[in-house]
Amino acid sequence: MTRTPLTGPSVWEGKDIRTSDRWIRTLTAEAVEELDAALKAVAGMPWHEITRDDFPLPTLDDLCDDIADELENGCGILKLRGFPVDRYDEEDLRRLYFGLGTHIGTPVFQNRTGELMRAIRDEGAHVGRTYGQIEGGQIEGGQIQDAQKGTTFLSSYARTLTNGGLRFHTDRTDVVALLCVRQARAGGVSKLASTPAIHNLLLERRPDLLEELFGVYWRSRFGEEGTTKETAYPLPIFGLRDGKFTSHYSLTFIEAAQMAPGVPKLTDKQKEAIDALMAAAEELCFEMTLEPGDLQLINSHVTYHGRTPFEDDAASGHDRLLLRLWLSMPNNRPLPEDHKVLWQSVEAGRVRGGIQQVTL
Repeated sequence: MTRTPLTGPSVWEGKDIRTSDRWIRTLTAEAVEELDAALKAVAGMPWHEITRDDFPLPTLDDLCDDIADELENGCGILKLRGFPVDRYDEEDLRRLYFGLGTHIGTPVFQNRTGELMRAIRDEGAHVGRTYGQIEGGQIEGGQIQDAQKGTTFLSSYARTLTNGGLRFHTDRTDVVALLCVRQARAGGVSKLASTPAIHNLLLERRPDLLEELFGVYWRSRFGEEGTTKETAYPLPIFGLRDGKFTSHYSLTFIEAAQMAPGVPKLTDKQKEAIDALMAAAEELCFEMTLEPGDLQLINSHVTYHGRTPFEDDAASGHDRLLLRLWLSMPNNRPLPEDHKVLWQSVEAGRVRGGIQQVTL
């Protein structure tokens, strides 16, 4: 198939976006007062029960619409500065954040137990036992290797809750929102890359590898709906529909599927395409440190995100804490039909994404 370069503001390189303020918004003092007034309207209410109607923002809906438009039709990333994180305890902060989130999109579940907001922090050595691990599996050097005895392979969900680095990936939602409450003593730098720009770089340098990424890669549901590595599904890394690009990618899910019996093994060309993808993301990305009060929003269809390892120092108040929402967006794009296996709905403007709930 003949591919052509992708165009538009979602095609950016780190060196350019780093010096741009297009993707940055700041809450005014008046906006903070409006948020505070909305919080008073839901005082004592469980944060996860708050609806858009419960949390009135009469003048901030224009800002929320602007955010949604920039994420879908603009550069695909946005930082909203000035969130008053020091003013509230964690429960009120969750009420405030979730209430605002309902004006931007629809929160969707982040795990199979119905979690709508996840505290992203280092939870210690038990995360694998709690959130998923496979004994006897290890991937080294970014390459797909056979499982080795005596090693532990953490699920993607578990890796998020360590202080380790995270490779470039997407989450299973239209938009990932990360509110920085506290930052680490060192590290924890956010890394972002434009996937349409990665597409174009591969089209220029290795069109044969680009074509591989439009083909099927098997993924495991391990750590999501599945509790074992055996539950796997086929999905391309890149997709196009009606001129709209999408990429869903997490190497961890691909690696986990490779450990499952019956899943086709990756070809050498597929492995080479993954390596080229990761190298292009590293080349085109930029790094930023979220400060307390920063809200980072990422359109997963056009952005990869990752982070560097971090070191906490709780005694000095520098123990990293981010609050994460997954949002299905009212103005989301159509997706290819073969993406239904992951998203359930692929038509534009539909609530979709998140983790399917397990019924016993």
